[in-house]
Amino acid sequence: MSEDRVTELEVKLAFAEDMLDTLNNTVFRQQEQIDRLMRELRELRDQLQSMPTEPRSLFDELPPHY
Repeated sequence: MSEDRVTELEVKLAFAEDMLDTLNNTVFRQQEQIDRLMRELRELRDQLQSMPTEPRSLFDELPPHY
């Protein structure tokens, strides 16, 4: 009886370790995504800040066929 309980605990531990590894990998990938998105957000913010602040008139634009 005691050996069955030890075996059951070992199986549960193996599943728990596998789940922990899976969760760690998921968190790692999500952190990489967050870091990439934060870099892109900073780049977009920098681009937005470097744009001219005065409004452009559409009358100043030439149509594409000219």
